[in-house]
This record gives sequence, C-alpha cells and structure tokens, in this order.
Amino acid sequence: MTPFGRRLRDLRAERGVTLSQMATTIGVSPTYLSALENGKRGRPTWAMVQRIIAYFNVIWDEAEDLQRLAELSHPRIVVDTAGLSPEATELANLLAREIAHLPPEAVAELLGRLKILRRRG
Repeated sequence: MTPFGRRLRDLRAERGVTLSQMATTIGVSPTYLSALENGKRGRPTWAMVQRIIAYFNVIWDEAEDLQRLAELSHPRIVVDTAGLSPEATELANLLAREIAHLPPEAVAELLGRLKILRRRG
C-alpha cells in the first residue's frame, strides 16, 4: 500500500463510503480504485487527485497533503546514484535489497530519520 492509498482508504472509512460508491461517482472502476489504494497502480495523475479532492470536499492543507502523498506514492521507483558518492550508491542498493525484510518499526525509524535530515539540510 502506498501513502496515498492508505490516506484514500482512511478517508473512505471516515466517511462511510464504499469502494464501489466512490468509484462510480468519480468515474473509474472499483478495480482501478482498489489497485490505487493497494499500491498495484502507479501514482495517480494530477487530474485524478483533483477528482478525489473534490469528491471528499477537502480544502487547503488536507488537499495539499493528498497531492503531496500522491507524489510520494509511486510503488516502483528507480534511484539514480550516478555522480553521487560510493556510500550513496551502497545505501540505495542496500535499501532496495533489504526493505522487504525490514520490520515496520525499522521502516518507520529510517523514514523519520530521513525526514529529520531533510529538514536540517
């Protein structure tokens, strides 16, 4: 599941909306919407995110958050380390190899640490 997919599922649950109801209203198939929620589809287009924002009638910060989550939700990503340090290449390769084996708390810890470092930089 992607960050966007998790938020989408949470929004539906908070509002008591079924997958089929939402899919019909925004003009997609329930299969597509399910795949989007479960990370089986690539990141949603800007237009799709706008339809979802309109469907849930979210504004300002929540709408921006949905757009940000959509941008961070590509389930298959390529990391180009050309021109970076050997350590950066090693980090990218280790993460790619090990991420599926890390416990959720370790993933959360690494993500939190990266966010802290990004704010400092």
